[in-house]
Amino acid sequence: MAEKIKGRTEIAELGEFGLIDTLTAPFKPSHKSTIKAVGDDAAVIEGSRDVAILVSTDSMLEGIDFDLTYFPPKHLGYKAVTKGISDIVAMNATPEQITLSLGISSKISVEWLRDFYSGVEFACREAEVDLVGGDTSASVTGLIINISAIGRAKKRDVVYRSGAKLNDLICITGNLGAAYMGLQLLEREKRVLSGIAEQQPQFEGYEYLLERYLKPRARYDIVKSLAAEKIVPTSMIDLSDGLASDVMQICKASGCGARIYLERIPIAKQTSALAEEMHIDPVVAALNGGEDYQLMFTLPLEARERVATLGCIDIIGHITAPETGAYLVTPDGSDIKLKAQGFPEP
Repeated sequence: MAEKIKGRTEIAELGEFGLIDTLTAPFKPSHKSTIKAVGDDAAVIEGSRDVAILVSTDSMLEGIDFDLTYFPPKHLGYKAVTKGISDIVAMNATPEQITLSLGISSKISVEWLRDFYSGVEFACREAEVDLVGGDTSASVTGLIINISAIGRAKKRDVVYRSGAKLNDLICITGNLGAAYMGLQLLEREKRVLSGIAEQQPQFEGYEYLLERYLKPRARYDIVKSLAAEKIVPTSMIDLSDGLASDVMQICKASGCGARIYLERIPIAKQTSALAEEMHIDPVVAALNGGEDYQLMFTLPLEARERVATLGCIDIIGHITAPETGAYLVTPDGSDIKLKAQGFPEP
């Protein structure tokens, strides 16, 4: 281990969320039009008397967030849009516009970019979102993608991370860990086939996992379903950093604890099968894998029957008092303290 330099704090000591808190602490809103600044999935800005405008921004870096060795450009374009608009959806709002900026290295061709933008166009059309601007510049460090998303909602319908209440139900919109296992499959085949001219990757039986990693879909359908049933969650977040980290973000913002029940976490058969084959605990994949782009939200107990009628939502736990902390409860009743992963250590 490298010797710690006096007066220097390593980013890994703070973690992703601690770093954000440290850097943004001095910034306080100075305009009445800023309804919600840093600290949620998206910023919330005054639109009109009844309507709020929501804005989010995300970056994707080659070599960190994606590998062009196995990431088709159309899928990467689609995923970039998903990553951007999922933050808007997680505030119970409707995404309407995006801007897209690229840092382009010399290895990228015009044909590759056309394919990338065809994926962007498909995702925009599917989500009924407009591409309204962006920028391009040269990059010497690989492809850089920055996407900003803009959405709209009635002020009374905007859902923050900070609204969870004692005894609220904790709900998620789909199975977890599939995207992480899709990534592990791609990385395995990349290693196995390194240096082989005629490459034949073994993906049979795991196509669902590849789709969940390469082409995830933002769950704007859930927001529409909740609105149709006149259900407004008390808090919400998108599951992009892993269940454990995102539960802790809700707990931090809402000043509460949580109990998540292991046997209630939905895990797809392909996820479990590949995890067993690769000697990975599927529960760890679900808790820490990230990039699932499902939604996690909380609801009052009395909403249980109404949300059950939607048929696509799992209740995996409940909100507890703040002093109880955030824990995973195993089938034998043991409590395992949840830990946020944040940035991986180099």
